[in-house]
Amino acid sequence: MALIALGYTLAAALGLLPWLTLYAQFGDLTWLHAGHATQIGITLLLCSLLLYLPATRRVAALERSHRQFQVSMEDVARAYHLAHTADRAGVFSLSSEFDAVRERLAYLRDHPELDRLEPELLELAAQMSHTARDLADIYSDEKVARARMFLRQRQQEAERQQQLIVEAHHALRGIRKWSQQVELEESVVASRLGQLEEQLQATLPALGYTLGRDGANVVPIPDRPAAE
Repeated sequence: MALIALGYTLAAALGLLPWLTLYAQFGDLTWLHAGHATQIGITLLLCSLLLYLPATRRVAALERSHRQFQVSMEDVARAYHLAHTADRAGVFSLSSEFDAVRERLAYLRDHPELDRLEPELLELAAQMSHTARDLADIYSDEKVARARMFLRQRQQEAERQQQLIVEAHHALRGIRKWSQQVELEESVVASRLGQLEEQLQATLPALGYTLGRDGANVVPIPDRPAAE
């Protein structure tokens, strides 16, 4: 349609075909060449649509393709996750690449959540799962459970050691307080013994005794008074 309108307008401009006849009047003003302008405007509009619509179709096709690709990748990721989870649980046992991929593909085909997926997507997910089999073996459910148990035991041991340290701190504070109390009592006893010794030193001469010392802990021996 756009090409026909363009060809007709070019032929009319060259005088080969007649122009569109249309008279327009606005008040006292009459436009005798309104048909020319209308024909040229329609031709330009159709040509612009001819250029715009294919680009719009291409953009729409790209958007549909992108959405389909995104949906396909989401399906592949979901199927791969299920296969990888089963691989970590030790479901697959075959070792050769061909048999391992077939085993994973059969598992995915029989899975109830993947019954509507295309075979190509399931095959891609099976190949991805086989490629990541070493990762699944390293992080298998059994090994992860053992690692978690080991870490849990270490954590419990650390908590037990922490509790012992807290109890040791409490015991140390109690011993330190007790030691200070004993030192204070010994200081009081020593002070009283000193006072008692001073009083004894002051009292014995009046009774005719002297207090001799050979050592710090020697009991004083009194001198007998002379016979009258």
